[in-house]
Amino acid sequence: MGLSIGIVGLPNVGKSTLFNALSGSAKAQAANYPFCTIDPNVGVVPVPDERLARLATVFKSKKLVPTTLEFVDIAGLVAGASKGEGLGNQFLSHIRQVDAVAHVLRCFVDPDVVHVGGKVDPRSDRDVVETELMLKDLESVEKRRERTQKNVKIPGKAGEQAKLELAVLEKVKAGLESGVPVRAQKLGEEERPVLGDMFLLTDKPVIYIANVDESQLARRDDPGIQAVKEMAEAEGAKAVVICGKVESELAELADAERKEFLESLGLAEPGLNALVRAGYEELGLITFLTAGPEESRAWTVKKGARAPQAAGVIHTDFEHGFIKAEVMGFEDLVTLGSEAAVKEKGLMRMEGKEYVVKDGDVMHFRFNV
Repeated sequence: MGLSIGIVGLPNVGKSTLFNALSGSAKAQAANYPFCTIDPNVGVVPVPDERLARLATVFKSKKLVPTTLEFVDIAGLVAGASKGEGLGNQFLSHIRQVDAVAHVLRCFVDPDVVHVGGKVDPRSDRDVVETELMLKDLESVEKRRERTQKNVKIPGKAGEQAKLELAVLEKVKAGLESGVPVRAQKLGEEERPVLGDMFLLTDKPVIYIANVDESQLARRDDPGIQAVKEMAEAEGAKAVVICGKVESELAELADAERKEFLESLGLAEPGLNALVRAGYEELGLITFLTAGPEESRAWTVKKGARAPQAAGVIHTDFEHGFIKAEVMGFEDLVTLGSEAAVKEKGLMRMEGKEYVVKDGDVMHFRFNV
């Protein structure tokens, strides 16, 4: 689907370390989780999903193909970026192109890594970046508002539509001027289309990442971590605790060594796995599965997608010629051990065009080109 998450934050908070760890993690598991560099700062990273291996066991698949997300390493923002400070305009344009934002907040103390703000304060860091993004959004809204005002006087339907758009723009402008990002302004379904082609920076879903040192991983009552979690909770966003240094080391280890290293730290899985899953959920995505002797594969669709849309993710011809979808529940399939057993129990369903895909559905599509 080409959905992407931008990794943002102030300089020296650990963005590139995390991005490189994501890249290295994918490379370390290249047999099953291919990593692909599109640009120097864009990587395609697998979405961890244990169901895929279990499904492959049932079908004796030759290979596993996970679904993926794009991560974009966006260079550090600074105060004044919205006015072009640093390389602000360039960085802000990169953020505009992503679908969600992973906001890295430094919680670790390291005298060898200078903090641009002079002290470690994740809440202050968040406020600096958020302010720059809101200022840029305000600039975009004001420009659109000026153009829309000229259309209000047009007679007929066009003028009425301009009035409605102007009301929404005025509302969003007032919110931004009060320090409320667009995503928190509780816009109605009829108001959102007005902003659709503006790609406002603070309208994107956000994940907060507490970047900690190794000693903080075991101290979840750490003040910095608590501050990040509180900010996320206040917004209804997700918070992920990650040690960039640990993740970089994990990326260099073989599978057996990686498991042992994680256990020594008291961790069940790499923090980057949690980050990828959080991004997947923030973007409102679910996974459906296909399987056979050649491969077991995970596919991404938006929550609420119907069966023909899911078929179209595999190939546009599948959507255009969609007839029916054979659907099995993942748990039914792995519990009973075979597709034949699922059919015998009457648990395979034939679904039509109106069927809403569920996370974990195992699907086969019937189509006519």
